[in-house]
Amino acid sequence: MSIICGLPLLECVYCIACARWAWKRCLHTAGHDSETWGVATAEEFEPVPRLCRYILAVYEDDLKCPLWEPLGGYGIDPNCLILKRTYEDTHGRAPPYLLYLDHAHADIVLAIRGLNLASHKDYAVLLDNKLGRRKFDGGYVHNGLLKAAGVVLDAESNTLKDLLERYPSYTLTLTGHSLGSGVAALLAMVVVKNRDKLGNIDRKRVRCYSIAPARCMSLNLAVRYADIISSVVLQASFFNS
Repeated sequence: MSIICGLPLLECVYCIACARWAWKRCLHTAGHDSETWGVATAEEFEPVPRLCRYILAVYEDDLKCPLWEPLGGYGIDPNCLILKRTYEDTHGRAPPYLLYLDHAHADIVLAIRGLNLASHKDYAVLLDNKLGRRKFDGGYVHNGLLKAAGVVLDAESNTLKDLLERYPSYTLTLTGHSLGSGVAALLAMVVVKNRDKLGNIDRKRVRCYSIAPARCMSLNLAVRYADIISSVVLQASFFNS
């Protein structure tokens, strides 16, 4: 019998299967993925709130006269701000970012802003991808985000190399939110894979904090670079899960 209650059987089964998948998907959060993970120590989590403030600072036009400063400020000394790039500087090929010399934490920080919903160029970067299109170090990565990471590295490699040589005890931290997190993560991988571009920097000096990370690499790469890249996900986040 192909008709039940006036509806084709095959279509009924298909609709039920889709509804079941959607129901499970909507109820699934990152909390389910991390149920068996160890709890982060205070020392491991310490940089996260500070780096979030640095990322927020990218949204300001003038850090000396901030308009949207959060309670407690951005924690940035404008005199230690090395550079700040806008869409005009990157020609839309990468999100805006800043480079900050954090003497208090012996850190050189490159912070990248998140997706601008009003920028068609950000969407162009995000949509520049196809499954299995871009291979990298034995795995696959997001094509548009990798190209954006290359734009940032090409523009700032000399500055970063100079800072790393002047401050040999400082770490290099790459961080970003949303779209920027994907750029930061792939930038970290490119830097480690091509350490000669930054004066043969030691792998241990490079770290990345991806806030609300975009999916940008295959699982084998995520495991391989887990010692460098830390992803920070709100437990209820549907986007990241």
